[in-house]
Amino acid sequence: MAGAIAVARVCGSRGGGDGGGAGHGGAGHGGAAGSRVIPEHGAWDYIQTVLEVLHWVQGFSNKNLAFVNNQTVCYPCGNYILFLDIKTKKTRAVQCQTGQVGAFAANANRRVVAFSDRKLNPVIHIYTFPELSKLTELKEFVQKITDVVSYVRREVQKKKGGKPSNLENPVLLAMAFCNEGLYAAGREGVLIFYHIKGLQYEIKICADISQPISSLIFSPDYTSLLLVTDQGTVYSYRPAHSGEAVKLLDTSSSCFLAADFLTPGNNYCVSVTISGEVQVWSLEDGTFLSKLSLGIEATSMACCPSSNSVAVGTQIGQIYFLDVTKAEAPRVVHRTFLSKLPVLSLHYDQSGQFLIARATEGHIFILDARPSKLFQVLGYIVLADEVLHLSVLSHLKNDQVEVMVLLNLAEVQQARLEIFHLSSAIITDNDKYVNEQGMFKASDLKKEQYDLDCPLSSAVRLKDNIVYGYCTCAPFICKYHFSEENKLENPSVFLSEKKIPSKQFGSGLLCLSPNSQWLAAAAKDGVLFIYNTSTLDVLAQKHCQSYQGGGIRSMAFSLDGNFILVNGENDCALVCLKWKEIKETEVEEAALYWQSLRDILNKSTSNENSVLKSMAEWKFDAESTSKSLPVTEEDGSITNTDDLTWIGQRTQKVMREETRRFAYQKEEVQMGIKKLRETIQKMMHENEQVPDIEKLELWEFNLDLEEQKQVQAEVEEDVARARKKVEMETLSYCYLQDLIKYDCWDVMCVKERAVKCFHINCQVSNYPLKERSKEELETLKKVLQLKKTETANLKAQKKNLEADSETALSEEEEEKAAEMADGASHWLNGSLSSQYGGDTSILYHQCDLHTKEQKLNQIILLKEIIYKVKTAFNEEFDIVVQQKEQEIARVKERNLKIREILEQLELQVEVWEPVLTDDEMPERALTVQDSEIKAEKYMTREETEQAEMLARLEMERRLAAMDDERPRALDDMMGGVLEIRKEDILKMDIPPPSFISRSEDLWTEEEKKIFEEYEKKVKELNEEKEEYRQFLRNEWNKLETSIKETTKNFDEIVCKLSEKKLKLEMVIYQEELKIVNLIYALLLDEELDTREAGLHKFLMKKKKEKVKGARKMLTAKYSVEAYTGPYKDALHEEKSLEHGFIKQFADVPHDLLEELLHLYRHRPETPRTETLLDTADPYVKGSPEDYQDALSLLMKAMDELDSPEHMPSGLDPSVWERFCLARRSKMESEELVKWKALALTDKQACLQRRVNENDKMKSELENIFQELTWLKEEKMKLQQNVTVQFLLKQGQVELESTQIPDYSDAVLIDRSVVEELNCALAAQGEKKITAMVESKDFSKGIIQLEWEHKKMKMQIQDLKEKARDIVILPISKDCQLFLSVNNYDTHIAQHLAGMEQSLGVMDKMHKKNVKKHQKKVRELKKCIHLKEQANYELSLQLKEMLVSVSERMHIFEAADTRDISKKITRQRYQEIVKQKYLRILIREQEKQLAILRSEAESWKPRTLHIT
Repeated sequence: MAGAIAVARVCGSRGGGDGGGAGHGGAGHGGAAGSRVIPEHGAWDYIQTVLEVLHWVQGFSNKNLAFVNNQTVCYPCGNYILFLDIKTKKTRAVQCQTGQVGAFAANANRRVVAFSDRKLNPVIHIYTFPELSKLTELKEFVQKITDVVSYVRREVQKKKGGKPSNLENPVLLAMAFCNEGLYAAGREGVLIFYHIKGLQYEIKICADISQPISSLIFSPDYTSLLLVTDQGTVYSYRPAHSGEAVKLLDTSSSCFLAADFLTPGNNYCVSVTISGEVQVWSLEDGTFLSKLSLGIEATSMACCPSSNSVAVGTQIGQIYFLDVTKAEAPRVVHRTFLSKLPVLSLHYDQSGQFLIARATEGHIFILDARPSKLFQVLGYIVLADEVLHLSVLSHLKNDQVEVMVLLNLAEVQQARLEIFHLSSAIITDNDKYVNEQGMFKASDLKKEQYDLDCPLSSAVRLKDNIVYGYCTCAPFICKYHFSEENKLENPSVFLSEKKIPSKQFGSGLLCLSPNSQWLAAAAKDGVLFIYNTSTLDVLAQKHCQSYQGGGIRSMAFSLDGNFILVNGENDCALVCLKWKEIKETEVEEAALYWQSLRDILNKSTSNENSVLKSMAEWKFDAESTSKSLPVTEEDGSITNTDDLTWIGQRTQKVMREETRRFAYQKEEVQMGIKKLRETIQKMMHENEQVPDIEKLELWEFNLDLEEQKQVQAEVEEDVARARKKVEMETLSYCYLQDLIKYDCWDVMCVKERAVKCFHINCQVSNYPLKERSKEELETLKKVLQLKKTETANLKAQKKNLEADSETALSEEEEEKAAEMADGASHWLNGSLSSQYGGDTSILYHQCDLHTKEQKLNQIILLKEIIYKVKTAFNEEFDIVVQQKEQEIARVKERNLKIREILEQLELQVEVWEPVLTDDEMPERALTVQDSEIKAEKYMTREETEQAEMLARLEMERRLAAMDDERPRALDDMMGGVLEIRKEDILKMDIPPPSFISRSEDLWTEEEKKIFEEYEKKVKELNEEKEEYRQFLRNEWNKLETSIKETTKNFDEIVCKLSEKKLKLEMVIYQEELKIVNLIYALLLDEELDTREAGLHKFLMKKKKEKVKGARKMLTAKYSVEAYTGPYKDALHEEKSLEHGFIKQFADVPHDLLEELLHLYRHRPETPRTETLLDTADPYVKGSPEDYQDALSLLMKAMDELDSPEHMPSGLDPSVWERFCLARRSKMESEELVKWKALALTDKQACLQRRVNENDKMKSELENIFQELTWLKEEKMKLQQNVTVQFLLKQGQVELESTQIPDYSDAVLIDRSVVEELNCALAAQGEKKITAMVESKDFSKGIIQLEWEHKKMKMQIQDLKEKARDIVILPISKDCQLFLSVNNYDTHIAQHLAGMEQSLGVMDKMHKKNVKKHQKKVRELKKCIHLKEQANYELSLQLKEMLVSVSERMHIFEAADTRDISKKITRQRYQEIVKQKYLRILIREQEKQLAILRSEAESWKPRTLHIT
């Protein structure tokens, strides 16, 4: 079975895959030691000279922590990655400018951090540490198929795995290994260290934090250990120091609800979470100072300006007041229970006198904000509509507070504002302004009401009757000015004076700075905008939170305006912003306002803080959050107000006062009613005594018939209304039932049902299938026909290619290739559907899916395979269901027999009888049984009468059936049967004789014989009864055994079916994974096509614009050329006049000529009309009228210069007149040149603009062409890079390290290529081996010849020695014998024959001894071989035992098992002794074997040299 699914990208000829591009980033630094954020370069455009930068960020959204170096931990929080130094506990931050942080990882060795955003196509950002500079960006890296694969694997794992077993206490939740041992922790919050030494270990308790520890994380150098708890707290523990665990992070895992600045607003800030945890932070660097848990869900929070008190509103209508004079130790000093309505928001006025609490249902409560007044509740008002927003405006000079409320008008698309005024007189003389119930009088609050033309979600008011509101129907900020001029025809509706478009989306929120200088706007997109309230210009914008995190929940300005607190909706991030650059005037205005406010509040703040410190701490009640003190009333009664709200107390007090005031009148009315009741009862009693004809009806005793009829009519109307409502609800439920039944039951051709085992908790369900429509079947038929045609065409092409090719495979090779193809088909197909009823031959090959049509057809074919697989399983499932029904029927038949047996044996035993459950018979859910209805059935009068009549008829039928004479007579005479059956033997009884009642002494002999026969018959009958009982018991056991065997066999069938369904689930997931891959590829292809079509359309548009621009440029060029010639002519004429002036006045003396030349060049002062080049029309020439007007003005100015007063002395008047005419001509020429130059400049500027536009258009066209080229390449890659799914066997996917290798440069080739290459390599190897064998044989022949040559040399040397011996041989006895014996040869022959005979005997004995020793050697070798095999098996067993010992040692270390069984220890010791004994035995046998080998060598035959 396949154990894994591999998804690969098959690259075409053009290659595939894009690498990530390197981005660039800049580092920005904020305050001194806070959470510094390094914004990405170019993320936001800086607006004007004002920029808002992050000062610090706090929060801890999850338990995903990682070490980036040995002493710094990083973790995601909202839009930021926070870096926490373990030693200094200082934090830094990096912001994800594109939204909330998604995936997150850190590498301590490389000191880099990587995180992604949560966009549709996420981008991975990689930063270095500690520089916090961006290293690179990875774009277009996401493949959605990865998520699908993960999902499939999870689902398969869920199908394979069962329910987790219950762990015994203590439960270990986290473990961490180190060199010395193991650290473990669990629910008890105790960190335990197991010091391991060999097979022993020591336990040491390192730290106790009294909180469940969820994970343990070691630093890279193993010097620090992080302990993360379930509550979000993080501790640091240093193993080398063996000290206590130090708290690093103590923030709540729940989201921040609100945050505000603690007076005076530049030192501390306070935040509260939804779970009711109040935290205090240092404003300078964001250091966490303290926290206090209220143990109740919070809904709002606000800080008092006149004291260091904090008010926290809750879900159940309570307000907790906290003393934060000591930031390190906040405490609860008071609690007020206003009402049972949730407190939605809390607001203080700037003077700190009033606390305004906004609740649901239009309730607004006013409280005294001062601790010296014990936070007294002054009163409340109730508005007609639901309150959306509330803002407070303080007038410090006249001691007035204006409260503006935004109401929700659901019926119209408008908004309504109500404004009421609060004065200090409300505090001093509270009873004057409220009624008995504590509600304010509307006339005393001076309420004003305004209807606005747009629906708003938030609104704030300035001091000059200007209101800003955030529109809900469109992203606009509307400005209203409450004056009579801005009203419509309906005087109650105000028009917006100005609408400023906003770049935000979602419902918005507005917040005004304390000096009313800045307006902050936030929405669901998480971007904060700061506007100038006077001009509504955007001063700054900051992406603080993200849309994925719900946007911004709340924001607050500090009193000095330098800081802004922003917290998100769901991202658990608290962001502190600080101005980086701001205008000095704005800084001075904010500082001046803050100083004036501090001067006002200083005295009251010190007094209130002293009172606040002296207040006793309010004690929490663990059982109830509504604890309060008993109240003593004026009449001396004591009332417990534990669960009584402030409104309830006031109401109860009013009721007691009214009761006390009208007690006498109440008593009189009650006495009169009592007397009247007695009179009427007396009259009714008298009415019962009179005759029937004189009796009155009961309704005639009613005193007020009209009231009674009216009440009855109202009751009947209510009943009819309730009945109609119930009928409509029933009708809606019936309609919903029909819809659900149609979608989930009627449409299904195969209904979902299950089959369960009898004795095992195992259940298998079938696959519900919908009936396929005609269109689907026709489409499937067309696709199958198309696939058959393509397959036939492909086969024909292959045959032609094989016929044309010169090298054809042999039949054996073809058969082998076919077998290999069949064996590897399901691995290449990427699924095992062919083994479970799916026909994979109809599918396209995964590497051939290049076109869109092929992918669509493949999806249809895959769905068909899934349908067939499910259908095949359903058929097998139906067979199993029928088997179960038959089995249940058999069991019921056997149970009938068992019950008969039990009845005969008179035993009360419960008989097991299986039934089909609702899952096995789902149609039961569609019918309602009478037993399921608990309420009594309502029946009409007709139905009741009909039911009584049917019951009466049934009773008569039963009585008639019981009154049959024949069965009654048979039952009385013979027990209802005509002959005695074997089953009735237990009912038989022998009647005793009549004389048995008498004494035995009075019996006669005949009676005694009768009694003996009676006893004998009784004994025989009892024996027969016992035998029959035993027979029945045996039959009972046989039936029960048969039932158990058959049901167990069926359970095995169901278990096998369950295993098969598990494999089918895997197969279906494999096919669905293919479908998801194909759909993803089609979506990408469609997206690229859509983008390409849009670019083509945009390209055509740009081309048309380019043609128009070219025409305009050509027209402008011709216009410039047309204006250049006249300009040059006018300029030349003007220069000729300059040169002709000296010639014209050459007769004038030199000194006068110089003076005339000076006057000639002097120009009068005339007003000029400036023309803006940017707004001038390039196609409109300077009109002649304009030129004449300018010339006339110049000539008028020249009249003054032409007067004789300016004539030089000594100059002739005629010359002067001639000079004036020449000068006028020169002035006219200069004016003409100026006008020509101005027109030419306009034309040249117009031409330059046209040229720039043309160049810009060219660059845009080039960009479009580049993008089109890129799109074509991407489409080509998408068509060629096909996602292929493979099946990998378990154990074949091995990685040397934990890092996944990079397969971007891998190539996917066919298996046949590798096999052909392997075959070629094997053939070459065989050739090489053959050549080596031949070379070896030839070398062996050479060595043999050399040995023979050496042998012959040695023989020659022996012969030479023999010859020399013969020469020097002395005359011995042999020689003498030779000389003395006549027949020496015969003698020698006989002697030699005797020696040869003895030698032969010796040779036989030697050979016999050699054979014996060889046999013994063979036996020893065989024994040695057996011993070696045994030793090898023992070594393998030893290895397995070592592995088992190591595993058990690890289990022993992890499970803290101390008691080891003595039996196991004894067995291990015996095995060790046995191994030692075998080793000793092996050594001895080796020694004996060596001795035997040496003896065998000594017995080998030797060469005998006979001389």
